[in-house]
Amino acid sequence: MPTDTSPPVTGRPDPGVLLAPPARPGDPLDAIDTPALLLDLDASDANVAALHAQAVAAGLAVRAHGKAHRCPRLALRQIAAGAVGICVQKVGEAEGFAAAGVRDILVTNEIVSPDKCLRLARLATLPGMRIATCVDDPLQVERLAAACASAGSRVDVLIEVDVGQQRCGVETPSQALAIAEAIDRAAPHLALRGLQAYHGRAQHLRGAGERAEAVARAAAVAREFRAALEQAGHAVSEISGGGTGSFPNEAGAGVWTELQAGSYALLDLDYRANAVDPAAPRLRQALGVMTTVISRRAAHAVLDGGLKSFAVDSGLPAMRDPRWKVVGLSDEHTVIRPLEGAAPLALGQRVILDPGHCDPTVNLHDWIVAYRGNTVEAVWPVLPRGASR
Repeated sequence: MPTDTSPPVTGRPDPGVLLAPPARPGDPLDAIDTPALLLDLDASDANVAALHAQAVAAGLAVRAHGKAHRCPRLALRQIAAGAVGICVQKVGEAEGFAAAGVRDILVTNEIVSPDKCLRLARLATLPGMRIATCVDDPLQVERLAAACASAGSRVDVLIEVDVGQQRCGVETPSQALAIAEAIDRAAPHLALRGLQAYHGRAQHLRGAGERAEAVARAAAVAREFRAALEQAGHAVSEISGGGTGSFPNEAGAGVWTELQAGSYALLDLDYRANAVDPAAPRLRQALGVMTTVISRRAAHAVLDGGLKSFAVDSGLPAMRDPRWKVVGLSDEHTVIRPLEGAAPLALGQRVILDPGHCDPTVNLHDWIVAYRGNTVEAVWPVLPRGASR
């Protein structure tokens, strides 16, 4: 991975807009103001290199999922390391990444409000921009086409197929064909690129065999829809999907053309709970939250980060020192208890915890402190939470 060459963060922003960064490049880790979101660059770079190499060997492109980190500078590093572009879940995220110079973006979600459709259509007018979104209903096609006609632009479209996620997506080939015909009628403002075939549930099945079976079923569904569209004369040049928890299965299926992995650059406890797939490289924990010990008693210690620093939808965070156990979180506190053999913690000592779920944990922070060894290398802004619109 290339060394970050962006200028150091300087100045103190308006406190009503953004808090000052918790560290400066060159600081030692124990000088970081806490709670702070940290990224171990050695671990993250190794994860990116390993997944990209496996995807390339299988003939797949990597479309890094920007929703995982919402950090334009990290996205640009992933692109420099071989990703063809990024995907996002929101128009606001697409706008934020585009403003930072990303020029190949897929919105892996359905856009239906006329205002959001127009914002997406205007993004497509940026020089060099290649932008796409997903649809599963003719009304989305109609509104996207109207927005593109107004903006004088073109947006590529992927028809989303429900391959097992049980969320968005068409359920029958006849539905997909009706949407494909609507896209054709919307030319030149819309163009059918292919299929969105994402099965996020498969990534979190604990057994390697379970994940393989789920992806095999998803692949069979995607093949059926591709065949139906191609027999009707509709080209399917791309099938996008897959992710960090199941990418060896998508890579070996011969169906997907690009991989939408996002968490691989960060990792979290939920992915680490999966049984190891012998076909996958071992990914390292790169993301952590640094906190400070602010209170001590004989039976526990208290840290200065809580529910406003950690997402707990996938369980409590974990201390990197396994001799200390997290027993509870409140808004601004985490309570930890020592296990057998635990060394005492000093008041003011910095400790790092691993989050249960990386994506919403990142969303609680304004900055990512990127470090190597014991030294801060860069401090990167996270997209404002308003970009979730």
